[in-house]
Amino acid sequence: MAQQAVTPPTPRHSRGPAAASGLSPAKRSLRHTYGALDLGTNNCRLLIARPTDSGFTVVDAFSRIVRLGEGLSTTGRLSKDAMDRAIGALSVCAEKLRRRNVSLSRSVATEACRRAVNGRDFAERVRRETGVALEIIAPEEEARLAVLGCHKLLEPGEGPALIFDIGGGSTELVLVDHRDETPRIRAWWSAPWGVVSLTESEGRAAIEGPERVAAYARMRARARSSFSRFVELLPKDKSDVALLGTSGTVTTLASVHLKLQSYDRRAVDGLQVPVSSMRRISTNIAEMDFAGRSALPCIGAERADMVVAGCAILEAILDIWPAEQLGIADRGIREGILRSLMARDGHPL
Repeated sequence: MAQQAVTPPTPRHSRGPAAASGLSPAKRSLRHTYGALDLGTNNCRLLIARPTDSGFTVVDAFSRIVRLGEGLSTTGRLSKDAMDRAIGALSVCAEKLRRRNVSLSRSVATEACRRAVNGRDFAERVRRETGVALEIIAPEEEARLAVLGCHKLLEPGEGPALIFDIGGGSTELVLVDHRDETPRIRAWWSAPWGVVSLTESEGRAAIEGPERVAAYARMRARARSSFSRFVELLPKDKSDVALLGTSGTVTTLASVHLKLQSYDRRAVDGLQVPVSSMRRISTNIAEMDFAGRSALPCIGAERADMVVAGCAILEAILDIWPAEQLGIADRGIREGILRSLMARDGHPL
């Protein structure tokens, strides 16, 4: 159900051998290398960074599509194949954390592990086989970290902003006031539809079949319905509003908007795209078959089966928040983790 933002529980952090006792927090911060790992329903992502005067510098990164939540909506369980894929990716992350001598890290798991009856058993297996201590975080903590990671990209304005993260198994929506340097969370919502769960709810046969436009309309309506109670919390006056999205869906569609032949984070992160353009791209993608979507350079075969659900969720968000521009963030939970870890050691947010 919808809730006002609350203070999250104290997270578990992993200290490495480079932690320096006896130094001031700020000096200790400069000596640390920090790690942030986000295991989602669809992706496993890692960032390793060191603090700088203006934020941090990334020294290593890793991303792999693992589809941990594949089949979860049907069985309620993480499958053996999905867990094995995730373990393979997490083993790579664990080796990078060791090789980079990371002194402070946090590893989080989101909707797939929250929802699966064997989610905690899987987290224990991860710890046993890789040494990574996965923390299964609540939706409100996921939303808080996403905001912390990307809010600096919000365009200046007096009106409220909506920040969203379309994941594999859920979508987080956060309403914020951003007149001050650090935004204040007014309300948040976690909807049970992400690109994996919504695709499985409709079925690939319907999405790829001759009635795929109707299937797309059903997915969009399903996502919109799941936001209905959150809509009640939104201000009636929606003038001067801002909209910022962080997810593979928005970065992929922004790449299509720019007609990129290969993904370029520098071109996408911080981009402002007209909402009308994003709607047009979403509709065009929903009308294509799998081969057509695969032929788009920044979608390809790896994303072609899930991107339609992402478009449906995005359009449902655009339906409830009438901004003219959509801000694109290629940053989110991992960056939020890094900023919060560095802040604990005296580095400013």
